[in-house]
Amino acid sequence: MNIVHGHAKRGPSEHRATVTGQAWFESVLPATDGTTIATVTFAPGARTYWHSHEHGQILQVISGRGLVCSEGGRPEAIQAGDTVWVPAGERHWHGAAHDALMTHTAISLGTTVWAEEVAAADHPAPVPE
Repeated sequence: MNIVHGHAKRGPSEHRATVTGQAWFESVLPATDGTTIATVTFAPGARTYWHSHEHGQILQVISGRGLVCSEGGRPEAIQAGDTVWVPAGERHWHGAAHDALMTHTAISLGTTVWAEEVAAADHPAPVPE
């Protein structure tokens, strides 16, 4: 058993080269048995590159609004309170809507395989509710 009180002690938030725009990653649980947990805050319009996870990924949206998209699908709106399950090996991206911040907790299972940047045309304005 490993209990992490608050966030993992890794220092300040970090920026990563696998995101278009501004995003801040805070480690909640460092890699443990192939699982990582991070809280990520995306500035409006920021998004991850295409990527997949060896055993899948769970996203829990804490605040704001965003988009998530699987390869071959249409971007879908997500908002605070939503939970997303991405199956093992499924290429996808996620990030903030153009007009809102979004913070989510990302639980990544197994190795993450990063690919190319998401084209601006593939990150449309959010669909009205």
